[in-house]
Amino acid sequence: MNNKINWLRLVFILGLIAVIAGALDPLEGSVVIAVGSVLIALSTNLTKDRHEKIFLYAALLIVVGVASLFYISSLGGFGGTSTLSWWWGLLIVPYPLGWLITIGTLLYRAFKKKAASEPMV
Repeated sequence: MNNKINWLRLVFILGLIAVIAGALDPLEGSVVIAVGSVLIALSTNLTKDRHEKIFLYAALLIVVGVASLFYISSLGGFGGTSTLSWWWGLLIVPYPLGWLITIGTLLYRAFKKKAASEPMV
């Protein structure tokens, strides 16, 4: 049982590192961020964490946004001299939104645990 928890913790930490490292270059690191968010969602789902639904929805947003990013890129991009208008850029919005939700939830969890572990004076 303890070995299972260690593996899930390792998966969570790898996902966390991937989400943060991919943010160094959000365009080129989009696949790294998508994989990291899926790893976080998977580990929180298997451990029955109370934030599992938030991480799942955020991972879905990221995957949909990254898939849209690649699709629009395969069509030649949007705006400028492209045949696609700037409105096609709205299909990419779930990607940064999901990333912000993931980071916000991770920060909330970190500060909530720290506040709960500090003794009351």
